[in-house]
Amino acid sequence: MSGPILIVDDDPHIRDVIGFALTKAGYATTTARDGLEALARIAAQPPRLIVLDVGMPGMDGLELCRQVRRTSEVPILFLSARDEEIDRVLGLEIGGDDYVTKPFSPRELVARVGIILRRSAPRLPAAPDPVLAHGGLTLDPRRHEARFGGEAMTLTAIEFAILAALAARPGLVLSRDQLMDAAYSGRVHVSDRTIDSHVRNIRAKLAGVGCQDGVATVHGIGFRLGACETRP
Repeated sequence: MSGPILIVDDDPHIRDVIGFALTKAGYATTTARDGLEALARIAAQPPRLIVLDVGMPGMDGLELCRQVRRTSEVPILFLSARDEEIDRVLGLEIGGDDYVTKPFSPRELVARVGIILRRSAPRLPAAPDPVLAHGGLTLDPRRHEARFGGEAMTLTAIEFAILAALAARPGLVLSRDQLMDAAYSGRVHVSDRTIDSHVRNIRAKLAGVGCQDGVATVHGIGFRLGACETRP
């Protein structure tokens, strides 16, 4: 979010101190004196983060947080003059992201704001896995599609992972342990015989679509991808 940081506190001195520190750190800010004014500010311009005093008269910070959480996941940093563990736990349980007790260091508050914003920033989607191509073989990990010479192959998830590991490193010999890690993500241990069985199935399926040199055995070491050339 690109909105300002909303500082909600009934003490004008606290609002000024926090506003100065955050502005100096490069953040845009706006303020509210109580819960009702804060709700109006939020409705008018959704904030990037709320620095929220717990002990305000009328609608306190905890109640304001409950109301905000009905419609928004905006990060909330609580401020309180009380350092009771139950207050900190309650503040976090109802939706607060952090809790700072008064008196506080403005520098520490700014640092905590930065941490919350980095943690809550939307993450860029992971880059899609590229399509792997070698000879007549193409593998699309995003769609779990394998083709040879344009003809589709039906591979299990384990077979696809093994073939993709080989296709990502054409010409290199991969050990059974490396193929095991690629196929099972290190979650389980399987025997060499199991890997060999998967490789035999891959060879048979490649042969079924016309690839006779798909996976070569390098005795005593492991396997590598063959030329995977299409025949005229």
